[in-house]
Amino acid sequence: MTELIFQKDSYIKEFECKVIGVDVAENAVILDRTAFYIGGGGQPCDVGVLETAADKYIVKKIKKKGNDVYHYIDEKTPEVNEICTGKIDWEHRYKLMRTHTAMHILCGVVWRDYKAQVTGGDMDCLKGRMDFEFENFDKALVEEIEEKVNKEVQCKRDIKVNILGREEAFKIPDLIRTKINLLPEGIKQIRTVEIEGLDLQADGGTHVKNTLEVGKIKIVDYKSKGKTNKRIYVEIEG
Repeated sequence: MTELIFQKDSYIKEFECKVIGVDVAENAVILDRTAFYIGGGGQPCDVGVLETAADKYIVKKIKKKGNDVYHYIDEKTPEVNEICTGKIDWEHRYKLMRTHTAMHILCGVVWRDYKAQVTGGDMDCLKGRMDFEFENFDKALVEEIEEKVNKEVQCKRDIKVNILGREEAFKIPDLIRTKINLLPEGIKQIRTVEIEGLDLQADGGTHVKNTLEVGKIKIVDYKSKGKTNKRIYVEIEG
């Protein structure tokens, strides 16, 4: 079982760990703990390196399998019981943190002011798209939304992470903002991400500590994907 230390602190860039398993067929190692984000919720997984006393290994992909996290290595793998230092590609991760928080700001504004649910989304470093259940959508509305989300960035709202029991979490109104509840019944603890005064959602990704870290959000395009499904494309400045 791998401890997911990124769930409590998204700013851990390096961490000590031990190899507890090796999958030779997949060229992957399982660690006792990891700060590498596993991917999910539209956010790509982390990349980086693992270092032992003698070698350095490129981590090219992360994937959760059951209770274990597979770290896919570029070439040979370290041995079971070896002690490693994990190092996140911080430039890549921090851009994704800013992007993910930007998407939550957008979602929070759209829900608060227009009561439109999210129907889908995806992101990469400093860009993403989000689909909403809108019927009417035009340039004026898009410009209005862009202005509002950037006002929220400048509000310097703190972002807090909590882990709650499933029963307690589902007492929170509008916690699940997607059109379809994607949380399996077997999940008994729910991680929440709160942008104080704006947004509170169930979420497993990594985020910045304050909205000001996000930077300017630009809506670069929008499209109709159906009668009640509209897509917004965003980019975050450098």
